[in-house]
Amino acid sequence: MIKKVWQKVDGIILLDKPAGITSNGALQTVKRFYNAKKAGHTGALDPFATGLLPICFGEATKISGLLLDSDKKYTASLKLGQATDTGDKDGQVILESPIPRLSEQQIKTVFAKFTGETEQIPPMYSALKHQGKPLYEYARKGIHIERPARKITILSLSLISFNSQVIVFEVHCTKGTYVRTLGEDIAKHLGTLGHLIALHRTQAGSITANQMQSLQDLSLGSAEYLLPLDLPLQHLQSIHLGEKDTNIIKHGGKLAFEKPTTELVKFYDSNNIFFGVGEWQIAKQLLKPKRLFNL
Repeated sequence: MIKKVWQKVDGIILLDKPAGITSNGALQTVKRFYNAKKAGHTGALDPFATGLLPICFGEATKISGLLLDSDKKYTASLKLGQATDTGDKDGQVILESPIPRLSEQQIKTVFAKFTGETEQIPPMYSALKHQGKPLYEYARKGIHIERPARKITILSLSLISFNSQVIVFEVHCTKGTYVRTLGEDIAKHLGTLGHLIALHRTQAGSITANQMQSLQDLSLGSAEYLLPLDLPLQHLQSIHLGEKDTNIIKHGGKLAFEKPTTELVKFYDSNNIFFGVGEWQIAKQLLKPKRLFNL
C-alpha cells in the first residue's frame, strides 16, 4: 500500500458545502483533494445547511479565528406549523400547531422585534460544551441542561417571500447566533410553531459567496481555487513597509506610526507581499506584529 504524502499548502478555499454532510466531513474531503498537511474551517454549518464554508490551509489557519468572530449572512426557509427536536428538518416532529393567516406586514412587524441587540438561548442540539461534553450528546439521551441566554445582534432581518406554510428570509447576524433558534422564536411570535427546512450561508465577514466552489470543482485539487491569505482582511488598513521596517516587524519589533484607521492592520513588504497582521498599541502609540505568516 502506497503511503499518502501530505504537502504544505497555503491559502483559502471557499467551499459551497452541500447538504447532508458535516462541516468537518467536508473539511476532511477537501483536505484530501489537496493532500494538505494542515487545514481547518472557520465556523461550522449544520449538516442540513449549505453554502459558504471557508477552509484555511497551512498558514491561513492563523487567521481562522478572525473569520470565526466575523458577522455572517444567511438565507433561511422557515416551515410553520411544526416544531422538531433539533429545530430543523433533520429532527423529529414533536409538536404541531395551527398556522394563522399571515400578512406581509405582520411578518415584518415580528422581524422588527428581533432586529438589533437581543438575547438568545442556545439550542440543546448544539456543539456548546457542558462539563466537557457537547450539548447534543445530552439531548440525544433526553437530558435537558439549563442554558444561559447569550447576547447576539441581528444586524438586519428581511423578508424574501412567504406563503401559507413557509417564510423565506435573509438574516445578517453576529457570531454565535443560532438561526434555527431564531426561526423557532419568529414562529412563536407569529402565533405558531416552526423549524428550518433550508439554511444557506452567503457571507462571512467580508467574504461573499461569489467565489465558492463545489466539492466536484475541487476534486482535482487545482491551485486555481486557492485564494490569498489576505482575502478575509479587506476591511483592515494596509500598511506597506520598506525592507528595514519589514525586518523589524518580522523579528517581533515595533514601529512608531501614526494611528491607523482600523485596530488591526495588514502588513505588506516592499514587493507588495502580504506577510502579517499588526495591532495598534494605544498606550505606546506603536504598531506591533500580532500574527506573522511564513510564506
